[in-house]
Amino acid sequence: MTIRRRTIVYDGPGGPFEGVFAWDDAQSGARPAVLVIPNVLGQKESDNLKAEALAALGYAAFACDVFGQGKRTQRGEGASRYMDELNADRALLRERLRASLDALTAQGEVDVGNVAAIGFCFGGKCVLDMARAGLPIRGGVSFHGVYDRPHWQSVDPITVPLLICHGWDDPLGPPSAVVALAEEFTAARADWQLHAYGHAGHAFTDRNMPIGHEGFGYDAKADARSWQGMCEFLQNAFENKPIVARDS
Repeated sequence: MTIRRRTIVYDGPGGPFEGVFAWDDAQSGARPAVLVIPNVLGQKESDNLKAEALAALGYAAFACDVFGQGKRTQRGEGASRYMDELNADRALLRERLRASLDALTAQGEVDVGNVAAIGFCFGGKCVLDMARAGLPIRGGVSFHGVYDRPHWQSVDPITVPLLICHGWDDPLGPPSAVVALAEEFTAARADWQLHAYGHAGHAFTDRNMPIGHEGFGYDAKADARSWQGMCEFLQNAFENKPIVARDS
């Protein structure tokens, strides 16, 4: 196994954008692929490592960029400034997600008929918006996402299968928001499933997120369980093509 990276600069509305593509160079031919959508801080090394972990499972993966080349933030004041711009213009966000998906499928290692998306926090919202927009993915996984609807009309029916991995103590996703999301996707006849993890909060997959106040922070159990759930979900989404277990 030889996991490699390739930096991709690509165009889109408000671009250019810059992401990192990962694949196993010891594997020949096109393979299923996964778009990895970052959190509020934008594209960063932890997203690249997620892409590499997916490559180790036999997929190609692209840690994409929806903020714009060089637009990254750090935790603290101003961390959400680029996310806030896109939350205010979900149509622009949708088109940037489309451009990121196009950048992924343009890679020669990718089986363009077998592409999925995963996202974390804000990226989890992005995955749900891709399904709402009817973008051509076989499935989407939202990790501790945000559940508010966009202002534009979703497709009906929503045909993208979805796995929603949710920390039950997440203050950004209270029970009322979870129920509203379930009602939305049920009404749209989507194939959706919810994995809720007790005592886990927002950003439960983020090892760099300290537990500073109630409802936020890394949770090892929820992280491991959600990753395993994702592995099984992707296996089914990609026509039951075999994958190997993730190393701990």
